[in-house]
Amino acid sequence: MVKFSGYSLISSFTPFPSVIIKTPRRFVLDSKHTNSSRRLSTCTQTYQNPKMVVARYLPPLFSVAPMMEWTDVHYRTLARLVSKHAWLYTEMLAAETIVYQKDNLNRFLAYPADQHPIVLQLGGNNLENLAKATELAHPYGYDEINFNCGCPSPKVAGHGCFGVRLMLDPKFVAEAMSVIAANTDVPVSVKCRIGVDDHDSYNELCDFIYKVSSLSPTKHFIIHSRKALLNGISPADNRRIPPLKYEFYYALLRDFPDLTFTINGGINCIDEVNAALEEGAHGVMVGRAAYNNPWNVLGHVDTAIYGAQSSGLTRRQVLEKYQVYGDGVLGTYGNGRPNIREVIRPLLNFFYSEPGNSLWKRKADAAFLNPKCTTIKSFFEEALVAIPDRVLDSPVAEAPPGREGLFANVQELLPPPYRTAEEEIVTCA
Repeated sequence: MVKFSGYSLISSFTPFPSVIIKTPRRFVLDSKHTNSSRRLSTCTQTYQNPKMVVARYLPPLFSVAPMMEWTDVHYRTLARLVSKHAWLYTEMLAAETIVYQKDNLNRFLAYPADQHPIVLQLGGNNLENLAKATELAHPYGYDEINFNCGCPSPKVAGHGCFGVRLMLDPKFVAEAMSVIAANTDVPVSVKCRIGVDDHDSYNELCDFIYKVSSLSPTKHFIIHSRKALLNGISPADNRRIPPLKYEFYYALLRDFPDLTFTINGGINCIDEVNAALEEGAHGVMVGRAAYNNPWNVLGHVDTAIYGAQSSGLTRRQVLEKYQVYGDGVLGTYGNGRPNIREVIRPLLNFFYSEPGNSLWKRKADAAFLNPKCTTIKSFFEEALVAIPDRVLDSPVAEAPPGREGLFANVQELLPPPYRTAEEEIVTCA
């Protein structure tokens, strides 16, 4: 039994069932979850504190960031095979997609039961659709609903007018969070940046946090520690050009002691995750590194972050389990979707920096074009010959070291304490 201040979890590995997508958890509605009894409203209810998550899960000390076209159900299946305790996020799903696809929800919302703890991330700027989408997602049993206020993509923040652009309208975000919370019984959270364009002062960030948390049930914020630039630069440049300001994140811990904050941005390995936690972070979210090098990042989460005993699994054993999953889901959406390429895509970085990695990718490309390669099993037979047995049969190696001093001087850089407008008025009087 692994124990963490207020949380407990029996540390055992549950194999994936052979039939995955067809029977989502809690999909059958009972009488208390029918449309007639769940109102699309912003009425005040009793909400769970995000620190008191379902006791069978460990706290979100480590989570994998929601990434469009990356953190789909297939990647999350691989991630859960490698780490039992990492918190997983879906891709951002636009509320409109869920509402307009209400007769095809399994394709967008279903997931294997073993993927818990799992968070659904919603995007949008229409209160009615956010309410309906939350209600439609409720029977799938997500452990938290997260609202995207951080995506800088022109498709989202530009023409879509949501994502990070919503940071400029905290009152609307509070209304959206109230609507979402009114239509679910799990905690809600916001993922945001530290600023937008010229609205990048620490006080402006605090104004956003203060207004959203004061006017809605939101008590958990995931903070990407860069501001976003909406002047047409690419999402990739928005992850690189604006400087990281970890001091803003740690100042939030000081100024909002009753809220929970997860740090995100520029943290690339387990050593750096632990450095952030040792500095006082409530939780750490890792994005591209967990996708581009899943074995060496996720493979250390359970032991180095949560103190659990190593599963001892090898890459070969993980792939055997993934094969069962993959062959069980091929074609289940209809029209041949998902296909082999979609199911295999999360595995393309599974042998990052290992001998045979380049040949593995070339053989994978060839297998995708081979008409005789119709199952995950046949794909592995064709492509895995590129990887030496010693790589396939070794457990995860020692975690690589992170950058030294990543948070060493952060406390010296903290901005002055935040004062709300009300406090400033009182002080001036």
